[in-house]
Amino acid sequence: MAPAAVRPRSRNVAGGREVLARNRVGTPRTGPGGCTVSRVNTVVARAPHASVVINYDTGRTELRPTFDAVTALGATVVHLPETVLTWGTVEQSAAPPEPAPAPLRWRILAVPVVLATAAAGVCGPRRNRFSRLVRLACSGRDLRPATVGQARHAVRAVRWAAQCMPMRWACLEDSAAAALALTVVRRRAEWRHGVAADPVRLHAWIAGPDGAPVEEPADTALYTPTYTPDGPGTARATRRYDRE
Repeated sequence: MAPAAVRPRSRNVAGGREVLARNRVGTPRTGPGGCTVSRVNTVVARAPHASVVINYDTGRTELRPTFDAVTALGATVVHLPETVLTWGTVEQSAAPPEPAPAPLRWRILAVPVVLATAAAGVCGPRRNRFSRLVRLACSGRDLRPATVGQARHAVRAVRWAAQCMPMRWACLEDSAAAALALTVVRRRAEWRHGVAADPVRLHAWIAGPDGAPVEEPADTALYTPTYTPDGPGTARATRRYDRE
């Protein structure tokens, strides 16, 4: 275990447009016998001025001032585009969008889906909450892709049903529930979790077949995907489907 003086301070991320605090650079975690802990499900989002390390098994996120080759060993590296430093002078909206109308059948479907997503978030060890929601969002990966209309109905219906949830309900829960709704109707949701720089922040959303965010504000285009239903890394350009 790393000495207390260099142990990285981190936080469990549950999606959301969260601005990360600065973290001290630490050493890679090691298991019994000094073996490096598996980082198969870890992504290093590399920007010119910093790197964000996201462990999708634990939800642990670290902000490092420089690219750490040791940390990247066994991890997927995603390069973030260069941005002009704003030094915190750009405002970012934190208010969730107002739910738009959705067909009745989708709203009826969204009620149990939202409850199931909430149960996945609160049932089980807290340390595994993030990974449970990620698995839920990726559950329909082998299905045929949803159309833009189906994705739009799912997102709108989930936001309508989640208005009265007496718990945290941010973009991770929102997008995971929309992905689950599409899975129920036997369609694949193009779920995305990504990173934007300056300030460093995370977000989760649903994309259409063309990769464009569905029912999202324009600034979602600033986020680079770091995880999709196909696993860590950016979205694949082509995909083969074996079933009609």
